Amino acid sequence: MTMTHPNSLCSGFLQSVERFADHPALEVSGQRLTYAQLFQQAASLAATLSALDTANDPPLTAVFAYRSMTAFAGVLGALLRGHGYVPLNRTFPPDRTRTMLQRSGCKAVIVDAQSENQLTQVLEGIDHTLAIVLPERDDVRALASRWPNHQFIGGGQLAPSDPWRPVETSPNSIAYLLFTSGSTGVPKGVMVAHRNARSYVDFIANRFSITHEDRFSQTFDMTFDLSVADMFVAWERGACVCCPSEKTLINPGRFINDSRLTIWFSVPSTAVFMKRLGTLKPGLYPRLRASMFCGEALPAEVARAWSEATPHSIVENLYGPTELAIACMFYRWDPARSASEAENGIVPIGEPFPGMVALVADETFREVAPGEDGELLMTGPQMSLGYWRDPEKTAASFVTPPGRGEVYYRTGDRVRRPLDGQPMIYLGRVDNQIKVLGHRVELGEVEAALRELSGIDGVAAFGWPLVAGGASGIEAFMQTESVEAEELLKKVSLRLPLYMVPRKIHCLPVFPLNPNGKIDRKALMKVLETAND
Repeated sequence: MTMTHPNSLCSGFLQSVERFADHPALEVSGQRLTYAQLFQQAASLAATLSALDTANDPPLTAVFAYRSMTAFAGVLGALLRGHGYVPLNRTFPPDRTRTMLQRSGCKAVIVDAQSENQLTQVLEGIDHTLAIVLPERDDVRALASRWPNHQFIGGGQLAPSDPWRPVETSPNSIAYLLFTSGSTGVPKGVMVAHRNARSYVDFIANRFSITHEDRFSQTFDMTFDLSVADMFVAWERGACVCCPSEKTLINPGRFINDSRLTIWFSVPSTAVFMKRLGTLKPGLYPRLRASMFCGEALPAEVARAWSEATPHSIVENLYGPTELAIACMFYRWDPARSASEAENGIVPIGEPFPGMVALVADETFREVAPGEDGELLMTGPQMSLGYWRDPEKTAASFVTPPGRGEVYYRTGDRVRRPLDGQPMIYLGRVDNQIKVLGHRVELGEVEAALRELSGIDGVAAFGWPLVAGGASGIEAFMQTESVEAEELLKKVSLRLPLYMVPRKIHCLPVFPLNPNGKIDRKALMKVLETAND
């Protein structure tokens, strides 16, 4: 049954089907599928897709499903067909979903029952024929009548799983195409090859000694590449993926205990939220044995609180953009040492994964001296194939530095090149360093002062108002009902130069989050623009 090439992203899943057929592979909102059952659903979809009269160029299948059995079976079905998958998300505006579907060029899309409600809006304006597979709907005649130019396949028309046969998959072919925000407003499609993702999966599965007894969280939507980690690291070793509903995720602590999780993975904002709710008290989550955070900066105070709440868990800060396949640097929290290694109250990002090479470079892409700051460039087995049908953007972000023979990806992140024996420090985005009244300012340093002096973890600082060449001042948001702003700013002024002291603090009980659960800085900037109109 195993895929011809062991570097396929789902080859580990197929091995687990053989070894752990009756073991739970997936739990979604109280429903459970064993490895054998999940394979049967995925193989049925793969056989159905293969039998369709659709062109195989490009070899991509879209999955328009959200936190459902169909979502996970659809991802596996696309991969078993020999295609890469393109995740779509019904929590996104339909216009954006349509743009992603059109840009990908997919000829087939798998849709779950809840996402079906958006089909009418998504299909408007799509002129090429799609094969639309709806495993949860038996009767598709009404849809076929309304959209005669598309082919609809209902649950009763799916092929049995038996006709499926292993497909030879090149390690260099696309495993998934993920659309991220583009600076022009048009989503960029990041092409991640099987070998890129497998490099991550192999390292993490070994690093944390994953077994079939582990139970993984799945806090991420599939349009966020960290979801790939939960699925395929778990399935590599016969473990179970536990996917909560949106409602369940409102109380992450209860989800951890009710689902008997052993492996946790989330963005730091989730832990910040839990600490604020008072659900990171010592010893609350004794079953967890490994906890990972990625996607944004991890506050040291939050890491400390999480470590105390999970007495038997390793706590690891991971770093990596989508273009470097999930995560590519790691730092293990040590209660005795890590607080002193943190800078601006932020946990270090540590060192590269095996095989990954980090270059801290100046504006000319030349390496800076140890101890100096620069942009992080990286290369290695996890570096993706570039941007889908966009050679211009690919050339701008994937560069060959002077004197180097390899192509490196420009992360756009500012870091400090470590001195011997020290971890790498994350300093913020390259564009998060601004000029205020001619002075160079790290907004991360302003945020650190506010965080430390107030005891509030949710902080975001902005240069504002914007002027030519920078900003004339700074304003900050704090995630709290209220704060003694005048008193706090007095304390800040004793620590920072006057030009770095925020002119105003805005209190928000809840920060806006983007679809990936990270602080939505663009939304906060819009609040500033509206408040100052």
